[in-house]
Amino acid sequence: MIGSASADRLRCPTCFRALSPTDDAGRTFGCDSGHRFDVNRRGYISLLGPKRPAFIADSAEMLDARATFLAAGHYAPIADAVGSAAASRSEQRTESTIVADLGCGTGYYSAAVRAALPNAEFIVSDLSPEAVRRAVRGIPDSLGLVADIWAPLPLVDDGIDVILNVFAPRHASEFLRVLRPGGTLVTVVPTEHHLTELRESGHAIEVQPDKADRVIASFGGFALEDRTRVEYSMDLDESDVEHVIAMGPSAHHRSPDAASLPSRVTVSVDVLTFVSGSLE
Repeated sequence: MIGSASADRLRCPTCFRALSPTDDAGRTFGCDSGHRFDVNRRGYISLLGPKRPAFIADSAEMLDARATFLAAGHYAPIADAVGSAAASRSEQRTESTIVADLGCGTGYYSAAVRAALPNAEFIVSDLSPEAVRRAVRGIPDSLGLVADIWAPLPLVDDGIDVILNVFAPRHASEFLRVLRPGGTLVTVVPTEHHLTELRESGHAIEVQPDKADRVIASFGGFALEDRTRVEYSMDLDESDVEHVIAMGPSAHHRSPDAASLPSRVTVSVDVLTFVSGSLE
């Protein structure tokens, strides 16, 4: 059953009025304007707005590759850092903590945060219905939303305690709107050294050298509380390398002249923890 606290955080993607369950089972949500949205049998609800999304959702093949790669533990240090960052300011809360994983993918990072915050309620959201289906299956009692991160989010103002945004698009103004004052935003940004061996061999796209600094500058209304570098080397077999390429945007940008696959690959990301509120 979907947690009652997380269910209270929804708003209509059409008229922006609050959504609430219209039946005792919580299988249908509606607003005062009469718009209705059903929770499907796979446990998620589609709250895409009237505007067509500008980007294509991750495919089932990309999600298969990601699930296989992540299950092998190659990104476990990143997940641990995300879990620690999310719990750093939330574990003292007496009321239920609402965590929204925006761009949730398979739900891998939500699972890490759930281990750190076992009493939290989760909203897992992605543009890909298949991603949301997998995340809901992996995070029991979570509320799954198919939503466009670039559109106005189907979440009420000041209703979220923690936002996770890991290897996903960022919508700073909407994150600030939906996060409660003093709430926590955890985002993961690759550095210029991330997967550098794959880029050098033509298998991965480039990363801006100052990407984290650009992200920090874009988050007006947030205060940066912590910046943690997670960096290490992975020893991968050929299958692992194929999966890490296929699970993200590099799958669409491999050079036709790509060299042989490297077996040792660098992980390098910045885990950024922000607090919502004025920077002044």
